Amino acid sequence: MATPKLLTKSKYLLGLECPQYFWMSVHEPEIIRKATTAEEFRFEQGDKVGELAKTLFSDGIDIQAEDYLKNIAETKELLKKRKPLFEAGFEFENCFSRADILEPIGDDEWDIIEVKSGTKVKDINIHDVSFQRYVYEKNGLKIRKCFLLHTNNEYVRKGDLDINELFTKEDITSEVDKATEGIESRIDKLLKIISSDKPSDLGILIPKIFKEGHHDCLNDGCLNHLPENHVFCLYRGGKLSCELFENGIETIKDIPDHIELNGKQSIQRECDLKNQIYIEKPKIKEFLDTLEYPVYYFDFETFSTAIPMFDGLKPYSQVPFQFSIHVVEKPGAKPKHHEFLYDGNEDPRKELLQTLKETIGNKGSVVVYYQSFETGRLKEMAECFPENKEWIDNVLGRIVDLWAPFMKFYYYNPKQQGSASIKDVLPAITGKGYKGMEIGDGGTASVEFYRAAYESCPDKEKARIRENLLKYCELDTLGEVWIVEKLEECF
Repeated sequence: MATPKLLTKSKYLLGLECPQYFWMSVHEPEIIRKATTAEEFRFEQGDKVGELAKTLFSDGIDIQAEDYLKNIAETKELLKKRKPLFEAGFEFENCFSRADILEPIGDDEWDIIEVKSGTKVKDINIHDVSFQRYVYEKNGLKIRKCFLLHTNNEYVRKGDLDINELFTKEDITSEVDKATEGIESRIDKLLKIISSDKPSDLGILIPKIFKEGHHDCLNDGCLNHLPENHVFCLYRGGKLSCELFENGIETIKDIPDHIELNGKQSIQRECDLKNQIYIEKPKIKEFLDTLEYPVYYFDFETFSTAIPMFDGLKPYSQVPFQFSIHVVEKPGAKPKHHEFLYDGNEDPRKELLQTLKETIGNKGSVVVYYQSFETGRLKEMAECFPENKEWIDNVLGRIVDLWAPFMKFYYYNPKQQGSASIKDVLPAITGKGYKGMEIGDGGTASVEFYRAAYESCPDKEKARIRENLLKYCELDTLGEVWIVEKLEECF
């Protein structure tokens, strides 16, 4: 098995993103945040895509990957066969890397084919392959070209899965050439960090080498010592937040007067300094006046998979499987709750759409939180099931986005910590929230439903999951009702 002193390609990429977290992953792995349910599911999806990609190479050979020393030994022997190799591993001066697919070209050359479940080439993928090529070439392999094999976001499933259409193969050799410049220096620095007993002076918050990585300093523990309303809560703080932190300013209220802030950032600072709520009453009233009764407070829950499961889906298409609606017939009326949760193992959309049509009437506002999500799903279903387009268009024309007054800072409570998400707004404005729920976020809801519906799940466990899903989705729309009631209390 790999030792802590070994620099693998995953650790190499982590070191490029955050030296602090890289050091923690080597020396203090026990304090690293565990992957969430949604993250674990994403990893599983990646594994499925990787296994499916292998079927494109009928004569390929799988190399066991559990024991890295055996992996290296088997790789050396199997190179002689000149066949596509899966998980071929090589080591060079404490650097170890495996290739998803190593494809023989001619008599003595090889192509690296990195398989990713994403739908485009990212900077992190380029640096991933650059590390692989560096290790392989140091072992004497002649690498001709480098490719990224990723899912095709234009592929629409119709009938049986077409794996040739599902995947897109892109030549990234020139990009890898550029990423390889200075690689030995970077590797040397990371190997020194591995050997370091202390994480001091590792360049915390230095600019990332690539834009789209996996590590998040705020959520992964590098900055878990920060107080509430720290500078990274600044609305679109970006570079400014980093500069403030690097200059010893940790909280928004401590930002000096001479620092130029935009309007929303200024509201945050003022609210923190005075510990008060900001309310722009004319704008709040203008928003509330757009509501037409009956009001339908509405929310979808969806799941997505890298490999499209049903006709009309693309990779990562969002599939609605549940909704909750609270109907308020007139001002002051008690909300009536309606809900749907698919109970089967096929495509849930038709049944969901039919029930939705029976629930939402032809007039009245349809209130959602962050409308681009719900409208996107409705438009997709109108395209897949065109017989419902006229009704869906009617609903789309009545949607009101409850996210808007918070995103525009017409209302801001310091307890939101710069966020306009319902997960932060609801407890800030009502004192109620999702804490303590077995399913308390959309990512977990998505995965739990998928496992209950499409994987082997005992009846008792399935019943528990369904109960928790109903509670979670109900709170989303009941929370919308409570938020509007609180906004109405401003007058």
